[in-house]
Amino acid sequence: MSLTNTEKKRFRAIGHSLKPVVIIAQKGLTENIGLEINRALDSHELIKLKLQIPDRAAKQKLTEEICKNYKAEAVQSIGNVLLLYRAAKRPDPKLSNLLRKIS
Repeated sequence: MSLTNTEKKRFRAIGHSLKPVVIIAQKGLTENIGLEINRALDSHELIKLKLQIPDRAAKQKLTEEICKNYKAEAVQSIGNVLLLYRAAKRPDPKLSNLLRKIS
């Protein structure tokens, strides 16, 4: 699953107004954090995460791990904020950040 530049640009525009739904701090990627990321991606398709990790290399490694484990794609990473996308099997127009922004 690879996004085109046009899709990434559109998702970044939508993601600009989103608030982080999950914050990952010192304990890293715990089971509960993973469940919440998975639930949020299923419901909203496009989500923001806040990574409160000071080391840039560790942040990059965590981003790759999240993308691999949850079959998501990193749309954008600026500072401590990560924008993730995963297409839903059956998107809910009331919850999906992509469908709500189109209407």
